[in-house]
Amino acid sequence: MQDEQPLRMVVMGVSGCGKSSLGLALSQALALPLIEGDDFHPPANIAKMRAGIPLVDADREDWLRTLGERLQGHAQGAVLTCSALKRAYRDQLRTAAPGLRFVFMRIEAEEAQRRVAERAGAHMFPASLVASQFATLESPEGEAGVLTVGAGAPLAVSVQTVRDWLATMAGPSRP
Repeated sequence: MQDEQPLRMVVMGVSGCGKSSLGLALSQALALPLIEGDDFHPPANIAKMRAGIPLVDADREDWLRTLGERLQGHAQGAVLTCSALKRAYRDQLRTAAPGLRFVFMRIEAEEAQRRVAERAGAHMFPASLVASQFATLESPEGEAGVLTVGAGAPLAVSVQTVRDWLATMAGPSRP
């Protein structure tokens, strides 16, 4: 029998899709620690975002490396919230945490824009950057180990959808 890998998952998508809310709910439902990806942005990234300047690949390199190390540091598994907009970013995280699963929160641009505008001042990410996230997004749909959920679904429904998905996959019998 193979050793089971710990359950590690990334709740991903553009700003405003609800990553933090679903990530927290999943971490509680699955009894796993939550790693809030935004907490690990270096000060230079935060300053750029607050100034309305989109991040580029070079800005995300160290941040993604740090998130990969955080995932590795949780031997029992963890739930990470991270935009993970490009396949290369997801692959970097997959290399750090083999067996990593992704929950992609799909949302329409207008809805993301509305949600981010509503939290203006309470978050480092301004609504002016939402379009840049959609321009950067390489949909993970069709990649192995990815589940897509609608960002507009009730939180409890999304949590149950993820639990049902996990139950059908080989590997940890956590759900």
